[in-house]
Amino acid sequence: MVLKTNSYSFMNRRTLLRHTALLTAVCLAENLDAFSRTKTNVRKRYPLGACDWSLGRACTPDVFEYAKKMGLDGVQLSYNSRKDETYLLRPENQQAMREASKKSGVKIASLAIGQLNSVPLKSEPKTVDWVSGSIDAAKALGVKVVLLAFFSNNDLRNDDTGKKVVIERLKQLAPKAEKQGIILAIESYLSAQEHLDIIDAVGSRNVQVYYDPRNAADAGNDPYTEIPMLGKRKLICEVHLKENEFLLGQGSIDWPRIRQLLDEINFKGWAHIEGAVPKGKTVDESYPLNVSYAKKIFG
Repeated sequence: MVLKTNSYSFMNRRTLLRHTALLTAVCLAENLDAFSRTKTNVRKRYPLGACDWSLGRACTPDVFEYAKKMGLDGVQLSYNSRKDETYLLRPENQQAMREASKKSGVKIASLAIGQLNSVPLKSEPKTVDWVSGSIDAAKALGVKVVLLAFFSNNDLRNDDTGKKVVIERLKQLAPKAEKQGIILAIESYLSAQEHLDIIDAVGSRNVQVYYDPRNAADAGNDPYTEIPMLGKRKLICEVHLKENEFLLGQGSIDWPRIRQLLDEINFKGWAHIEGAVPKGKTVDESYPLNVSYAKKIFG
C-alpha cells in the first residue's frame, strides 16, 4: 500500500524547522554579543595602596595592619631611613614584612627610596649601592617596582650635569634590574619629554616613570597630555594620588579624567595615595576619606 503525504503539512513543518533554527541562531548571536559587551564594559579596578611614610609608619611592619584598617589593598614600603640605610636589604626585616603582610592580607606593592631626596643619586656615590640593594630587596619581597625620588636636594630641573651623572649611574644599575626583573621608576618634577630623554639615554626598558599628576601640575606641566605621551610607550609603572594639603577630590586635579586617561593607555599598575592630609587634620581623620574617594574613582 502506498501512503500519501500531505505536501502542505510537510512544507509547513519544514518551514517551521527552518524558522526555529534561524531564531535559535539569532538568539545565540545576541547572547554572545551581549556577553561580549558585558565583558568589554566591565570597569577595571586598580589596586589601591598608600605610601608607608604617608601613613606615619615608614619602615615598620605594623603599617600593614594600619593599612588594613584604612581599607587599602597594599603598601609602598620605604627601602631605608636616615637611621638605617639598608633596612630592607637585611633578611630579618624582609621576613618581618612578609609575615605582617600575610597576617593582614595587605600586599607589599612596591618599594621606594625617598632618602634620595636628602642624599642625592646625582652626587653621592653610596646611593648606587642603595639602589643596587633595593633591587635585591624587591626581588626577595616579590615586587617589581622601586621608586627613585628626585626632589629637594636630588631635583634634576635645570641641572644638566646632574642628569648626566644620573644617566651614567642608571646605565650601571640597569643590567642588574633587567636580570632581576625590577623596574627602576623615576619620580621627579621633570616634564614627560625630559623623562623620555633620560630613559632613552639609559637605553633600558627597566627604567620607567613613577607618575604623579600633582607633581606634574606643580611643576607647570600638563598631566592630561603627559599621561597619553608616556603611556604610548608603556612607561608609566605606578602612580601616586595626592593633593598635598587637601583631601583627594578637593584639590585642582581632575581625578575622574586621570582615571579615564589611565584606562585609555591600558595602565595596569598600583595607585598609591600619598600625603593628602590637610593642615590641622591627622592621618586617622584624613585617610578614611581619601580611601573612600579613591575607591569611587579607581576602584
